[in-house]
Amino acid sequence: MFEQTFVDGVGKTSKPWTVFVSFVGQMIMIAIIVIIPLIFTDALPKAQLTSYLVAPPPPPPPPPPPPAAAPVKVVKVIPRQFDAGRLMAPKEIPKDIAMIKEEELPPAAGLQGVPGGVPGGVPGGVAGGIIGGIIGGMPSAAPPPPPPPVKKEEPKPATPQRIRVGGNVQSAKIVRAPRPQYPPLAKQARIQGTVRLNAVIGKDGTIQNLQAASGHPLLVPSALDAVKQWLYQPTLLNGEPVEVVTVIDVNFTLSQ
Repeated sequence: MFEQTFVDGVGKTSKPWTVFVSFVGQMIMIAIIVIIPLIFTDALPKAQLTSYLVAPPPPPPPPPPPPAAAPVKVVKVIPRQFDAGRLMAPKEIPKDIAMIKEEELPPAAGLQGVPGGVPGGVPGGVAGGIIGGIIGGMPSAAPPPPPPPVKKEEPKPATPQRIRVGGNVQSAKIVRAPRPQYPPLAKQARIQGTVRLNAVIGKDGTIQNLQAASGHPLLVPSALDAVKQWLYQPTLLNGEPVEVVTVIDVNFTLSQ
């Protein structure tokens, strides 16, 4: 049969204070582990002030004081007892009787000077004299009469620089007018007709600003070449040469 053997290696203690000491030591270690993180905490980084505070601008200076008003002079009017030789009664009885020296009064407005005098004259002057002259001097001669007014000549009407033929304006007289050459191509094609040209006869009688108004294209160049050589007698208006706007017709016929 089987045999069982139990061996007790360590004897069991029977002292209770050792258990209490072990329990207290474990509690102290747990308390230290819990309290240390509460004492040494990690502080959050302090926020840095990135904006700058600017002091407000100083208040504007006060406006300058208004200019002092000009002092008003108070003129004390001394009452006069005499005016133009008349005695004036006082309005109230003065308390003190004072000796008042009357100032010399200006001449009355109703009095007139000597006959023939002028305002601003001096006593002893001569009628018809000059103000500011010498007393006793001879009067100067009378001033000469004013010159007669100058008659203004009426301006002559301006002569126009350019006129147009027609109405009371007669055509300019031609001096030289070479005949145009009949174009061979137009002659072969039996083309004939009138070429109308617009031109300006200059002050010297030459043709200027020559332009074709109408006509067959084969006839226009020959007409322009011939009319450019024409010469007119200058047109006079009020004795002055002027430009004349005219129309020239050049006829092309096969009978020539």
